[in-house]
Amino acid sequence: MQVHTLHSRHPRLFEQNRFVYPVLSRRSRGLSVGVNLNPDKVCNFDCIYCQVDRTRQSERRFVETGQLFDELRLTLDLARSGELFEHPTFATTPPDQRRLNDIAFSGDGEPTTYRNFDELVERAAELKRELGLSDVKLVLITNASRFHRPHVQRGLGILDANQGEIWAKLDAGTQEYFQLVDRTSIPLRRILDNLLLAARIRPLVIQSLFMRVDGQPPADEELVAYCQRLNELLAAGGRLQLVQVYTVARRPAESIVSPLSDQQVERIADLVRRRTGLPVETYYGSTAW
Repeated sequence: MQVHTLHSRHPRLFEQNRFVYPVLSRRSRGLSVGVNLNPDKVCNFDCIYCQVDRTRQSERRFVETGQLFDELRLTLDLARSGELFEHPTFATTPPDQRRLNDIAFSGDGEPTTYRNFDELVERAAELKRELGLSDVKLVLITNASRFHRPHVQRGLGILDANQGEIWAKLDAGTQEYFQLVDRTSIPLRRILDNLLLAARIRPLVIQSLFMRVDGQPPADEELVAYCQRLNELLAAGGRLQLVQVYTVARRPAESIVSPLSDQQVERIADLVRRRTGLPVETYYGSTAW
């Protein structure tokens, strides 16, 4: 699956917006309207492949709820009318991708760290219903670190009731590699326990980014361990509807990171299919920084 040039540009600012940003998403195969709940760039992971520059302080520290939903309403109106595709940023969008696929809670940090996460998901669902966008998904892009928190579980339940999908990160099979690429004090075991907690209730999409670190791809032993973690989730009653295997498409903040080749991405995907039996989609990288 080749990357359209627009996929390599995911700006957090669009026109005068501060919290809502439309992007052409390679994984959504259409327009995704991002909702940034972390304008302060606070995240409980510090992934080496993240493109957010956390060395510079953000001009925004708090989510202004009224402005966020004003921006969301306007952006959804522009998308559903088609007017958005007249904007220079989206004018070259291929015809088959000129569709509004989802509202995605993502942004400059982990969205579930926002204290009123469940309330904002509910308001987004209400706005989606008000605008008659029943076919538009609500997507949570998450590192799964806080699925055990009650307010996050409430938010996940709201997603379930409103055509929601949970895209949960799993980038490693061992604690050592997990610490190398995700750089967090949260242990891998907590992430795996939370994935199982959520996947026993609804099917999850697993999103896994693999890359070269200092020129080296992940070792075969690490990839086998990664597949074993997926198998353990399945054996314990977790439901996984899809694994997304992808690599770097936008310039990360860390210069030690570079994308895998298309052939390396496909090799990992084939390994996952053979060892787990799960459906796998691949998304290639870009060196067009």
